[in-house]
Amino acid sequence: MTISIVIPLYNEEENVDILHQRLKETLDLLKLECEIIYIDDGSTDKTLAKLEDIQAKDKTVVVLSLRRNFGQTAAFAAGFDFARGDIVITMDGDLQNDPKDIPKLLDLIKDNDLVSGWRKKRKDAFFTRRLPSMLANWVISKVTGVKLHDYGCSLKAYRRDVIKNLKLYGEMHRFIPAVASWYGVRVAEIETTHYPRLRGKSKYGLSRTMKVILDLITVKFLQSFSTKPLQFFGPIGLGSGALGFLISLYLSIEKIFLGKPIGGRPLLLLGILLIIVGIQLIGMGLLGEMLVRVYHESQRKPIYVIKKVLGPETK
Repeated sequence: MTISIVIPLYNEEENVDILHQRLKETLDLLKLECEIIYIDDGSTDKTLAKLEDIQAKDKTVVVLSLRRNFGQTAAFAAGFDFARGDIVITMDGDLQNDPKDIPKLLDLIKDNDLVSGWRKKRKDAFFTRRLPSMLANWVISKVTGVKLHDYGCSLKAYRRDVIKNLKLYGEMHRFIPAVASWYGVRVAEIETTHYPRLRGKSKYGLSRTMKVILDLITVKFLQSFSTKPLQFFGPIGLGSGALGFLISLYLSIEKIFLGKPIGGRPLLLLGILLIIVGIQLIGMGLLGEMLVRVYHESQRKPIYVIKKVLGPETK
């Protein structure tokens, strides 16, 4: 078994050397073939220079330098593309994750496809970090159906075949367990150690909340309707159109049989609007169906994932 450690870094010059030292101490005890992939995400301090020094001394290290700050999701995606290990482990570069937890993840992934860390005793401020995180984890678990206590923990382990099939965008790295669940992966969670940040500045804040909410909507849509968009837009469109039709029918009956004027009534405008919206939503669903078919057929991308093939043709 070969191991790839993927660590994005952004302005972490004060932590890089200590991080690498602690990481090597743990990996040397594993007696496994390991590579460490550091991704410098457009740092403006001396992070890249320190990484270059580390790589010159340690040939198990790969350094990827991004041209600008693309964000943590893009940095993880770059690391995944270059990772060669059978098992890919991700972690933060701020020394809040403990490399000593890596053996626990490796032991648990023997019977699973993805192992997620759980910062049960998290050492962050309660109101600005822990409380929003608890609420977010609860909502994400409810929406996606993948029950985890800590989606935001970067310390995770993946089997190679899982991570190589993922395409990440936006802030999707935190939703990898939910996205991967579409492939039918076995997901496990284990308690990990968490330390307070002692050096450098946190890159997280409440400003990410809106991005997380929007990406959660995207993940839920992709989970349930990525190959059948009409099943999402269609019922809403039919409901809107049917309600608009009933309102228009009611007003027509009033006009024809009771002689009441309906031209200036807001209800008439509402009925017409609902019918138009219904037609548009159904049209969006049909266009989505066409796009899905064009995408899968042009890319020759199957709508299924094979775990194993048994038979003489595989020999």
